[in-house]
Amino acid sequence: MPLKAHEHPLKKIFSADFDFVIPHYQRPYAWGTEQALQLLDDLEDALGRDGVEPYFLGSLVLVKPDENAPRADVIDGQQRLTTLSILLAVLRDLAKNHEVGVVLRDMVLEPGVALDGIKAKPRLLLRDQDSGFFKTYVQTPGRLDDLLKLSGHALANDSHRAIRDNAGALRERLSSWTDEKRSALAALARNRTFLVVVSTPDLASAHRIFSVMNARGLDLEPSDIFKSEVVGSIDAAQQQEYAKAWETAEQNLGRATFADLFLHLRMIVAKARGQRELLIEFPQQVLNAYTKTGNATSFVDDMLIPYATAYAHLLNQDYDQHHTDWSKVNNWLQRLVQLDNSDWRPPALWALKNYDNDPAFLDAFLRRLERLAASMLLRRVYTTPRVTRYTELLKQLDAGAGIDAAAFDLSADERQETRERLDGELYKVQPVRKYVLLRLDELLANSPGVSYQHKIISVEHVLPQRPRSDSQWVEDFTADERALWTHRLGNLLLLNRNKNSQAQNYDFATKKEKYFGPAAGVTGFALTMRVIMEPEWTPDVLQRRQAELTGILVKEWELN
Repeated sequence: MPLKAHEHPLKKIFSADFDFVIPHYQRPYAWGTEQALQLLDDLEDALGRDGVEPYFLGSLVLVKPDENAPRADVIDGQQRLTTLSILLAVLRDLAKNHEVGVVLRDMVLEPGVALDGIKAKPRLLLRDQDSGFFKTYVQTPGRLDDLLKLSGHALANDSHRAIRDNAGALRERLSSWTDEKRSALAALARNRTFLVVVSTPDLASAHRIFSVMNARGLDLEPSDIFKSEVVGSIDAAQQQEYAKAWETAEQNLGRATFADLFLHLRMIVAKARGQRELLIEFPQQVLNAYTKTGNATSFVDDMLIPYATAYAHLLNQDYDQHHTDWSKVNNWLQRLVQLDNSDWRPPALWALKNYDNDPAFLDAFLRRLERLAASMLLRRVYTTPRVTRYTELLKQLDAGAGIDAAAFDLSADERQETRERLDGELYKVQPVRKYVLLRLDELLANSPGVSYQHKIISVEHVLPQRPRSDSQWVEDFTADERALWTHRLGNLLLLNRNKNSQAQNYDFATKKEKYFGPAAGVTGFALTMRVIMEPEWTPDVLQRRQAELTGILVKEWELN
């Protein structure tokens, strides 16, 4: 069987044509609520467009040894297929129209034929560790309530937790919709939502395809198309000059980063979340105002070059190091680039471009931006509301609000939730814990903009997650106290090397000498040095530290 690639609507994807199997060697299901809700947002956006326009959801790479058999091992696309199954199951259980519910049920679970002795079977079979759980609580109709009641202790692994959390997030959102809107979404998903399915006869060829599809080569970027439009609109006598300026900006940033710049420019100008391909939206929202009015040179002179320059400063944090005011700007940028998203970059670029000679303004602006970004990070605000907040900020900035823009402000509820997240089990949220601990360490060191050159920085527990039954930890902490304190801020520190699984369970005196101390090669972290200075590690010490450390960050981010 040769390689095959076809576009299929979801009604064919979730049909008897395919029996999807996640091979045992694949990584676990790991999409979080942010990705699940983003998928729903994207489908909702498509719902509001032209009723016949197809919506493409990406691609699947499958191994299908027999072209005529439905069995298909999923090499790429597990996260998307699993989340779509959860979404269809939620729509199924919420459907008030019986016929709609039956169609959705049959997309998730292939119906059996009782008279023929054929049992119902899942359209998607997860890894052995997860398939029974997924069939019981998601693919079986009417079990979502039971799934959402499961406590963390009842979940065997992170995949089960992700399945529960995503089902809960999707159901909470969809429960607020009318039944008519949910049915319209189901129709969109079934008939107008497409996946490109690439199938091959063997694993080796599938992996080659997957590597090629995910490799960043020198394929044509949207920025290359825009270049031809802009330079082609300029008088012949000036084309070489402007082509050279364009190419220099691209070389300075690097090809991939230069391509990202156009996404940020689109947001700065349109002040709205992108809804369609950049190739379609950028000319409509940005370029046409220049190329169709004879001002193509202005796009390069007034937008591309200044923003490319600002972007280089943002990424390199290389403003005048000898000038204190500019050093403050660099410090804020060093903090912001550690965030797990880039949605803050358009407003930052707006400020760096429009106030490129005013470090005092930039210092105040970036301070407010970092506070807002840190709060949304802690509250795990997902992409759509996060981008909405930044687009509102851009609108207010364009209207002249400056650093007094209301979009910077945190409401009382937002401040309270940020404090609660800060005081909670911080370690469990990987993108949050490292940012918060590095920010805290900088404040404890009283060294703004401290730059860590360590290749590896890891977050470690003092009270270990799983202490030995004969250890001092079990004597000093009850089971309830360990459950309360293990993952909270007061029990965490930073290391400049990978964790050592054997050393993690040392008793405190041994641990701080052999694992945390200078003899173990740990250097440079004020937070870690404070732990070493503690004579003992008890619930009282943790309670004091928790109040002290959270208080420092509450003051820095003005959360009271």
